[in-house]
Amino acid sequence: MKQIKWFERKFIFDNNQNIFPSIIERLSGTPIRLEEKVNELTEKTLNFSHDNSWSIKENIGHLTDLEPLWQGRLEDIINNQIELRATDLLNTKTDLANHNDKSIQEILREFRELRTLTIESLQSINEETVFKSALHPRLKTPMRTMDLFLFVAEHDDHHLARITQLITLTK
Repeated sequence: MKQIKWFERKFIFDNNQNIFPSIIERLSGTPIRLEEKVNELTEKTLNFSHDNSWSIKENIGHLTDLEPLWQGRLEDIINNQIELRATDLLNTKTDLANHNDKSIQEILREFRELRTLTIESLQSINEETVFKSALHPRLKTPMRTMDLFLFVAEHDDHHLARITQLITLTK
């Protein structure tokens, strides 16, 4: 089954209930899910690329590369910025990082360390901050802290699904 491209996704953030604890739980599970998914894979599978797309290592590395953006966007909301900081829509950092030359253990460790910092920051905010917002620069829609990290969880799942697809293609 073909997945919609990330930049073609539409997001509607209209939930007024505080689902933030569930979002934090979901985000906390991403390192575990990644580790479980790639634990038994060969180097050949981890570096496999299909249709000129990223390999499994590059998909995980991309999540690592973006974690400082999510942390920075949380700071933007906390500091009452009008608009969230922009990202490099070309993903240059990931393309230049040579993730395929790193060990999978190193990539997973780095992601886990960065995500742990994100989770610690999220666990320290109050409910008022959960509902504070700033404008998303690409989507041009206000994003509350809760919306932003639901977006991050969806982004995690997008790449987890891609990794599953790559694993299937190598069998």
